[in-house]
Amino acid sequence: MSIEQIKKDAIKQKENLSNIVAQAIEQAKQKVDSVEVSINQSTGISVSTRLGEPENVEFNSDGALAITVFQDQRKGSASTNDLSPQAISQTIDKAINIMQYTSPDPYSGLGDVDQMAFNPPDLDLFYPSDLNVDNAIEQAKQAEQTALTYPKIKSSDGGYFSSRYGVFVYGNSLGMLQGYCASSHSLSCTVIAEQEGQMERNYAYTSSRDINELKSSAWVGRQAAEKTIAHLGAKQIATMQVPVLFSADVSVGLIRHLVGAISGGAIYRKSSFLLDSIGKQVFPSWMTIFENPHILKGVGSSPFDSEGTKTVKRNIIEQGILQTYLLSHYSARKLGLVSTGHAGGIHNWLVSPSQPDASFDEMLKKLDKGIVVTSLMGQGVNGVTGDYSRGASGFWVENGQIQYPINEITIASNLKDMYKNIVAIGNDVETRSNIHSGSILIDNMSIAGK
Repeated sequence: MSIEQIKKDAIKQKENLSNIVAQAIEQAKQKVDSVEVSINQSTGISVSTRLGEPENVEFNSDGALAITVFQDQRKGSASTNDLSPQAISQTIDKAINIMQYTSPDPYSGLGDVDQMAFNPPDLDLFYPSDLNVDNAIEQAKQAEQTALTYPKIKSSDGGYFSSRYGVFVYGNSLGMLQGYCASSHSLSCTVIAEQEGQMERNYAYTSSRDINELKSSAWVGRQAAEKTIAHLGAKQIATMQVPVLFSADVSVGLIRHLVGAISGGAIYRKSSFLLDSIGKQVFPSWMTIFENPHILKGVGSSPFDSEGTKTVKRNIIEQGILQTYLLSHYSARKLGLVSTGHAGGIHNWLVSPSQPDASFDEMLKKLDKGIVVTSLMGQGVNGVTGDYSRGASGFWVENGQIQYPINEITIASNLKDMYKNIVAIGNDVETRSNIHSGSILIDNMSIAGK
């Protein structure tokens, strides 16, 4: 099927699903005070290869209609993947039945009508592929084959290609009924290198809304091979305290801990190390984190959140000061605030570099002597206290130059201190997720080695 035909079919599907959602709302409104209905239908393919041979080929075409009803401060939810009128009617009745067994909650209910996205922007998120199996297998194979041309690469742990597109529609009894189409594509490769009996494993990947903007299979293979080979001959280092430079792809995880800490659920449950931090200095005064949900083709772009609330541009951090929590309607009401449009996640966080010309090489010079972390292991982060302790590997740096790879170390500190002790942020921005950040240099951390 041609791409143009897929696009036409997706538009028809969105119209059909919108009609189904509207009918479900009208039917439920006859029985309850208010209702919201959403559906997310996706179609895709995923292919994996190993040493040039196809290993798995999966087609996916799935989705479910979710119905949530509200009556007398009670809430009930049910879902179905059967979109027949009879099944939808039964699902409404199931949601109502469940609601009757729940306790009244004054904070439940639909959002405010003035926050609904009645006229959402078109964010250019839909670039479907033709889901061609042969092409998918070939891309995964080529990535592996490129990596295996490097003499020290002894084996492949597989190539992987994924392509999917879908339609999301949301509606509620306040009159909100909107939907959009979106796509995502990715290609990755994982390989194993060996030198003098030591083995290292690493990977590389590319992802995009638009399949034509993926990096080439050869690029993925080269990156996977070069990253893996670079860690051969890794050594342990002594226990010490030194500055730590988190590479851009790893630094995204540091910022993601902030997401969890300022999420409404963590705040109203009082289970966050950033409790009562609105208006307080969390990062250095030169640092800003700007959220832009409306970047065209953006990985984290969305015209509205999963509750139909408008997404808006805003500073999350301004001059190092926390500006907002991340709130759904429920968590906002619990805190006496208003929703920020973050039901379901965040949208394109842009972390400001400390200097426009702060390349990775410049960040190494600023580090001078310490470690670069390129990989983290384990889950040693306490969201309540902020205590941070994780296994790591990377490189030892002296005189602003990488000297040799290191492994089997543990880095430790507290996230509050780590955030305040950020010395610089690079312009080598990682753009493959909904957090865009360059490498992050932290002044001092405890390193547990041999």
